[in-house]
Amino acid sequence: MIGRLNHVAIAVRDLNAAVATYKTTLGAKVSEATAQPEHGVTVVFVELPNTKIEFLEPLGENSPIAKFLERNPDGGIHHVCYEVEDILAARDQLKAQGARVLGDGNPKIGAHGKPVLFLHPKDFLGTLTELEQV
Repeated sequence: MIGRLNHVAIAVRDLNAAVATYKTTLGAKVSEATAQPEHGVTVVFVELPNTKIEFLEPLGENSPIAKFLERNPDGGIHHVCYEVEDILAARDQLKAQGARVLGDGNPKIGAHGKPVLFLHPKDFLGTLTELEQV
């Protein structure tokens, strides 16, 4: 069902500092920042040869990333994202196996402009898991 690892998301307090660290220290290619108001975050993608790193900075006090940073003041890995060919088929198969889909269970458009769903971390080894249709 799952395809390749699309990205690993890291919650950060200061997007500019995170970008500077990856650009300067690691020599990484980094995208421009994009606000995602419907998800309550501003995102930047670090392009790697085989995947991406996504930095998530809270966009407002009600952002789920703001709540994550309250519990994890230094930031850290927030979720992993796997590609799927058919997000609705993947959702239905996972639900039939007892996995919990977060939200109302319907895909939303993610930072790449493609449908995404999140799966409950308690069902996946304590890791928030995102599925993105490719």
